[in-house]
Amino acid sequence: MQDIVFDKALTQEKMIHEIERIVVEYKADYIDAIVHYCAKNDIEIETVASIIKSSGKLRSRLQAEGEVLNFLPKSARLPI
Repeated sequence: MQDIVFDKALTQEKMIHEIERIVVEYKADYIDAIVHYCAKNDIEIETVASIIKSSGKLRSRLQAEGEVLNFLPKSARLPI
């Protein structure tokens, strides 16, 4: 994966957009994309966790991925 340029004035929206870009561009899981983003930008995962908690969209996608990978218990869903 290519290096990601880190901007000190990075906003939550830019961070979420960059994580989404990593997922789409490299066909990575959200968990892997977040860990890669944190490693390349010297950010602690706990810092990103607080941003993920405030982002409903990213949080729900991460939760769905965790359920598929059996990291989280399955939640009730309506049938499609």
